[in-house]
Order: sequence, then C-alpha cells, then structure tokens
Amino acid sequence: MESLLGRRSFLASAGVGVLGTQLNRSPEALAHSGAEAGQKIKIVAVACSLRAGKTTAQGLRYVLEAAKAVDPERIETVLIDLGGRHIPLEPVVNLPLPPGERDDFPAVAEQLVDPTVRAIIVGSPVYYASMSALCKSFIDRLGQLRREFALSGRLAGALAVGGARNGGQEFVIQSITTALMCHEMLIVGDGRPTGHFGAALWNPGTDDISGDEVGIKKAQNLGRHVAQMVLRLR
Repeated sequence: MESLLGRRSFLASAGVGVLGTQLNRSPEALAHSGAEAGQKIKIVAVACSLRAGKTTAQGLRYVLEAAKAVDPERIETVLIDLGGRHIPLEPVVNLPLPPGERDDFPAVAEQLVDPTVRAIIVGSPVYYASMSALCKSFIDRLGQLRREFALSGRLAGALAVGGARNGGQEFVIQSITTALMCHEMLIVGDGRPTGHFGAALWNPGTDDISGDEVGIKKAQNLGRHVAQMVLRLR
C-alpha cells in the first residue's frame, strides 16, 4: 500500500494522468507490459529545439524511419516536437507557476511513461557546445519521473545538430546521455559501421540537413541500432 500511495503521489506531482489499472501494477509489470497482448513497441524521439519542424526534428525523422524499417509490424515510432511548447522550471523546485503560465510537460510525460515505450531518443541543437535551454528544461523536468525511476530499463539515445561539422555535437550528446543514465536508462549509440556516441548532424546554415550524408548515416544507424536492441531485449 505504501508503494502504491507513493506512486500515486509521484504521478500527481508530475501532473501525469494514467489509467487506474496502471497504478495498481508493479514497476516490473509496467516494464514488461509492452510485450503483452501483441502490442507494438514504441520508440519515441523528442526534438528539443525552439524552432518546431526544423533541423533537429528533421534529423530525428531519419532516426525514426530507420528504426521502423527494422520491423514495421512490431515497431511504432512517435516524434514529440517541443518547439512552441512551454516547459517551465518552477515544478522542479516545488514552486507554483506564475498566474496564467502554461505547462506542457505533463502531456509530454504522459506519453513517455506509456508502458509500450521502450526507447527514447532526445535531440537538441548545439548552442556554444551545449544543449538548448529548452532541452535542459526538459531534462530537468524529467527529474520528476526519476523520483520512482519511471524510465528505468528503457533504452536511450541522443542526437545533436550543430552549425559546423565539428561544432560541439559530441558534447551535447554526452550531456544528454549522461543525464538519461541517471534514470537507469540503457544508452545506445549509433551502430556499425559508424559505431560511436549518437547522431551528429551539420546544418550548413540553410536549415536543411538533407545534404549531410555523413550525419544522416549516423542518424539512420542510431535508429536501426536502437530498434535492434529493443527487439533483442524484448
């Protein structure tokens, strides 16, 4: 009973609504329920750019397309674009929101804690060799889910888009994956033959990364590798 009350309290504090039947299930049951009743496995990508639909989202689409191609019958992909959404930080330190301020994080969190979601890929543009402020706000708010390690055991990957070929993408990927490791998530990099830390793409100033063959290959390898690992662990 104490564990159940704790989980209900956590969900209430995060502002996440779930079905009552999920509240009565153990964390272990939630972790494996994605394989029940022939449900599809979801791989979710979160684009953390203030500019909705631009190069970060474009890069994540390459990731998701490659992931789905591994097994279209069993894998479902979802892109959550945070561009235009508001992720305030007051709830991180238990402060009330200013009057009239919108909070879009609970709706995002509800999608992430869906038990069929087995992998989450976070993408960010590069700002001075660091992630975007929106990405940092998103990761800080994920701390609410860490109170009961709601994302534990799921796979995680990262993507970064910079304004130069070597413009700090690996620093951003490292920052994102380091944070996700704190949730007991399992980090997956881009697979062979590139086989490094994640997807690093280059925006040459045109807001179009379709010409970045090297970066697109990394994004596709990341998606394929994540999908293969999800199916293997299932």
